Amino acid sequence: MNDAIRYWVTNARDTFYIIGTVAGPHPYPMMVRDFQAVIGWEARRQILQKDGRLPDYVLACIGGGSNAIGIFSHFLEDEEVTCIGIEAGGLGIDTNKHGCSLEKGTPGILHGQCSYLLQDEDGQVTEAHSFSAGLDYPGIGPEHSFHMVNKSVDYDSVTDKEALDAFVWLSRKEGIIPAFESSHAIAYLKKAKEKFKGKTVIVNLSGRGDKDMVQAKDLLNFE
Repeated sequence: MNDAIRYWVTNARDTFYIIGTVAGPHPYPMMVRDFQAVIGWEARRQILQKDGRLPDYVLACIGGGSNAIGIFSHFLEDEEVTCIGIEAGGLGIDTNKHGCSLEKGTPGILHGQCSYLLQDEDGQVTEAHSFSAGLDYPGIGPEHSFHMVNKSVDYDSVTDKEALDAFVWLSRKEGIIPAFESSHAIAYLKKAKEKFKGKTVIVNLSGRGDKDMVQAKDLLNFE
């Protein structure tokens, strides 16, 4: 993202810039949110068609936050629906190896946006950690920062281990191999199962795990 923005601002006459997450300078976070909102529109249409009612909870993983804000977007005005974004807890939020910009970060400027980010006391960005490449980002989309401060969306985190366990669990239970990113949302479904008992929950599986299979083989010590 750093290199793309640097090249773009240096070669604006012949270069088109686009990013796949809801981060970066305006209007990109807004544009990506609106494109991704089709996820929320489809989820709302399908749950009403299937159950005749809205869900109690909508869960999604968060790195920059595009898949999450996409599915949340059509439920944010419904008081009976609680949207929950799950950050990458990495090796634990009490370590320096995580990607929890909202839970452990502070307001700052990164990639042309004012949002929460992982930084030291001098404002220097610190490195994020997650075994999932898509969640290994030291910042967060500015709209998620707004929702956290506004308390219109709940946020939590799960660790690498919890997400990897959920990756295996869903693969075995449903035959669906989720991406490591999406496994964080599945892990929270398991972690907070008492809260969800008897409730209708939508979990956004924002990607397939094909790309993660080699890494999964190494992490799980499969021969």
